[in-house]
Amino acid sequence: MKRSTARIAIRLISVLVVGLGCLAPRALSQMAVAGGQQATPQSNGVDSLATQLHMLTDVQKQPPGVDKREFADYKAFYTENSEPAKKIQLGKAFLQKYPQSTLTEAVDAELVDAYVDRQDLPDAYSSADAALALKPDDVDVLTTVGWVIPHFYQADDPGADALLTKAETYEQHALQLMATMPKPAGVSDAQFAALKTQKTLQAHSALGLVYFRREDYDNSEKELRQAVESAHPDPADLFVLGVDLQNLKRPGEATNIFNRCAAMQSELQGRCKDSAAESQKISSQQK
Repeated sequence: MKRSTARIAIRLISVLVVGLGCLAPRALSQMAVAGGQQATPQSNGVDSLATQLHMLTDVQKQPPGVDKREFADYKAFYTENSEPAKKIQLGKAFLQKYPQSTLTEAVDAELVDAYVDRQDLPDAYSSADAALALKPDDVDVLTTVGWVIPHFYQADDPGADALLTKAETYEQHALQLMATMPKPAGVSDAQFAALKTQKTLQAHSALGLVYFRREDYDNSEKELRQAVESAHPDPADLFVLGVDLQNLKRPGEATNIFNRCAAMQSELQGRCKDSAAESQKISSQQK
């Protein structure tokens, strides 16, 4: 994830519970996007490690074949982080002015984040498609878009199932790439390890929600178990993992997960407390 993406905090606003232990994927609500620069990880979604995460695709030096004016325009776009609308304007102007630029993929990749910041998903996905057409192994784009898709998923949207398949493919490819990815120049071993850990957590988070949307609770649980290994797990991941365990008839484990979620300050804190109490009740009745 890049610097603009690191400002995005995507949270579940509300969840409609249809009976204890039976939360359908379609019951997850729309997402809300809010800005806010954060220096330390708060979730394993898209708001962690801030500037460091951009090092994987950062163009720090003027590439061969790029003149000074073109690179200056790129830097003006790249360093614009105050307002997504301004960044989008600069990015679109760059692509129009330099249609054959070797920096096109980097601009498209940055535009993905700016569009997600504005909840403009069609343009975010379009920019992602353009970036990946030029660089299919862009881990930043793969993990970010693969994570966004299942969080904004609406079952009645045209092509909804195809989008879930795309998210699954993106995250699985990203995980394969990270297994053999060489360390970029200018990144320390510790930074690179943190980058790969963060992106791996994000990929498992996304896959967990993809499988949850499909009501594949077993695979969703397996992925989310890996996603919540972070010291700062996403409350939404914990909540959905708890629901997975409810659907898998494992209320005792669900109680523990809901309690972890309930201990964190988030929009889901109250819901997690209630779910923990209900799961504990069922668990006690089974003994």
